Amino acid sequence: MFKLLLRGFFERKVRVLLTAIAVALGVALMAGTYILTDTINQSFASIFQTANKGSAVVISPAETLGRESGAETSPVTQGMLEKVRSTPGVAKAAGSIFSPGSLLRLDRKQLTSGFAPKFIASLQPAPFNSFSTTKGHLPNGPGEVAIDEITSNRASVGIGQQILIAGASSATRASVVGIVKFAGASFGGASVALVTPAEAQRLVGEKGRFDSINVAASPGTKPPELRAHIRRELPQSVDVRTGANQAAHETTNLESNLGFLRTFLLVFAYVALLVGAFIIFNTFSITIAQRTRELGLLRTLGASRRQVLRSVIEESLMLGVVGAGLGLLGGVLLAPALDQLFKAFGADLPDSGTVLEARTVIVSLLVGIVVTMLAGLAPALRATRVPPLAAMREGLQIPPRPLPTRRRLIARFLVGLIVLVVLTVVTGARAIGPVLIIVWLFRFARLSARLKRPGERPARNYRVVPALARGIGGLFTWRGIMARIAQENSIRQPGRTLVTSAALAIGLTLVAFVAVLADGAKNTINTAVNRTFAGQLVVESSQSGGEVGIPTSAAAALRTVPGVDQVTSVAFTEGRLQGKKDNISVTVIEPNTFTRLYRMEWKQGSESTLLGLGSAHAIVGEKFAEQEKLKPGSQVTVTTPTGAHVHLTVAGIARSRARILGDMTVTSQLGASAFGLREDAFDFLSYKPGETDASVKPQVDKLLGNKYPQLRSRTAAQFRKDLTGGLNGLLALIYVLLALSVIVSLFGIVNTLVLSIYERTRELGMMRAIGTSRRQVRQMIRYESLITALIGGVFGLVVGLAGSLIVVATTLSSSGYEVAIPWGTLAILLVVAALAGLMAAALPARRAAKLDLLRSLASE
Repeated sequence: MFKLLLRGFFERKVRVLLTAIAVALGVALMAGTYILTDTINQSFASIFQTANKGSAVVISPAETLGRESGAETSPVTQGMLEKVRSTPGVAKAAGSIFSPGSLLRLDRKQLTSGFAPKFIASLQPAPFNSFSTTKGHLPNGPGEVAIDEITSNRASVGIGQQILIAGASSATRASVVGIVKFAGASFGGASVALVTPAEAQRLVGEKGRFDSINVAASPGTKPPELRAHIRRELPQSVDVRTGANQAAHETTNLESNLGFLRTFLLVFAYVALLVGAFIIFNTFSITIAQRTRELGLLRTLGASRRQVLRSVIEESLMLGVVGAGLGLLGGVLLAPALDQLFKAFGADLPDSGTVLEARTVIVSLLVGIVVTMLAGLAPALRATRVPPLAAMREGLQIPPRPLPTRRRLIARFLVGLIVLVVLTVVTGARAIGPVLIIVWLFRFARLSARLKRPGERPARNYRVVPALARGIGGLFTWRGIMARIAQENSIRQPGRTLVTSAALAIGLTLVAFVAVLADGAKNTINTAVNRTFAGQLVVESSQSGGEVGIPTSAAAALRTVPGVDQVTSVAFTEGRLQGKKDNISVTVIEPNTFTRLYRMEWKQGSESTLLGLGSAHAIVGEKFAEQEKLKPGSQVTVTTPTGAHVHLTVAGIARSRARILGDMTVTSQLGASAFGLREDAFDFLSYKPGETDASVKPQVDKLLGNKYPQLRSRTAAQFRKDLTGGLNGLLALIYVLLALSVIVSLFGIVNTLVLSIYERTRELGMMRAIGTSRRQVRQMIRYESLITALIGGVFGLVVGLAGSLIVVATTLSSSGYEVAIPWGTLAILLVVAALAGLMAAALPARRAAKLDLLRSLASE
């Protein structure tokens, strides 16, 4: 049996190759994801190890709210540095600044575009200096700066040129005196401006403070021993670690922060594998049907059902090994392509060498093989039902399993659909939910394709897929007899048509799902800004990513601009309720001015509630209040990023459709004193009566250009466009990754058509014998592929639309989400499905047209 299996496996090279590629593409994305993220993690680990190599001990602010929190924490002060220097065993200690900033050209444009962060770093003495000079020299005083080599190349900025540097203060002009590398490599595509320590403190608004302190040990003093000495001298508001532990800690933090990238990419890998599973199932189903006489002959010669089952399972195992192996090799090639894809979107991640771990090899091979074998299991079981008489009779079909009655079928479908929806909502797997639902829908459609009403003759069977094939095929029948024959061929094998179209439908389902939700999000943002923003101008950071805030001095400067009436600042931070593990979002506002520039919607409270808000009070969001069972007068204790514990009384409950207000809203006075805020996120402006954008905005832009070039002003319309524009970049990335599942589905259509041509060899020969031209045969195959692809397109768009509406109804409607259906995008997706069908038909159509007439008529 095994020799026969090998012979048949290698004789069907085209089928094996096409099916293996369907598996390989999904495995390639999985393997490429692991290789890319492992390479990034190892590159950063090497950078951190090199950066901390000269430090025996590193002192940094304690992570009061956890390492995921990006909120301001208790600073490391000059007084702590002096204590460390006087500690026994310390040979040298130096304060370090490494904070987000803005690097601009003299024309006030960002030095580099994209989402890669920009940092202001302080020059460190040996042995703590992590920068090596490639050109020029290190800065010696104010007005001098060294920039990293990657930024110098990308921005075409060299020695002697001047740039603007801005942090939490007004911008400073500096001359580039050196080009450097951080720890000998690119720091994740980030831009770094290296200045003297005093200049760094001034630029980032950290006078007398540091981001960390690096400590070198005296000869004979071991790092753990020195750490213990320093720990006794410093308060618990700072962490004290050895240099090695600090490098490991930074690496762990980075891996945690980049964990979303691996999860994000693996979702698309699993989608591609699911599509590949449909293709494998369909391929084995067709080949089992084509090998009925062969399997029947084996049964006649004494092969047991178990042997037949084992032979088909072994064939799927071999196919899985080939596909997974090709996918693993493809993953090694795909990882650099994924890296370039993210670089195209502004994320220049370090990739020093390719890291291929044993886990990547094992998981990729295991997943590919398991998916293939599971997809081939049902056809293998079907193969065991081939009767021995099949070897003696031509045209004998494999007996199908008994079908349920229509009532039972509908009941099973509804119960299964309800279970899937409930599981989707409960588990929060809203992106996977539509995929599960579409799988169930195709299962229902596949059964109903074979179901007939009681008392009806087979010719009048109630079928879902034939109905779709008739409707879609009817759009092309005016083209002639070949289109009508293609329509009938699609109807003749409804189960095959359904499963083939399912592969394409899954990818289109997710694209439609994302497109509908994204369009609704844009509509919600536009409506929310129109309803809540009562000002005319918004001042924000011009740097993408939001790492750099607005200096607190900017609001006072903006109030002096002629024509400006009111200015209010908004900032964001985090906190944690006492006894809770998760952080809450906190918005910081100026109550007196905020009421004039923002229209708050209240569940409990009014404008007077906001005007009377004091440092001992807070306004909470509606959802947060329901979750924590809060009401006006409730007492809460909040831990702030600085480690302070503030006791607050709930003054009111607000609704925030614009997402400006977080779980909790407090005053700017409390934000500065207890939460450690030193920067704002937005400044909202309103004009005096009679003033317009044309008269005020140029004056605001002039002030920002002279003092705060890292900031920009936006009208309400521009602000809305910026908020919705951020979704477009993410959508583009998602569409590129989902395109892989569409490519996989093309192989499925090609595979099905190729196998169908083999199955219909005599039929095609008869058509050629009665006068059908090669061109007409090609037309027929193209129409079949087009009808199949459009069936998948219709299913995908309908289920994607239904899935998005279910998510909106169950989870988003209460938050003010407004549904918007992008009909134009959905129409384009349907056209894409049609083009995919035509592309997939190219090879099978040529293959069918080249069949030899006499051999076709003689085939069995």
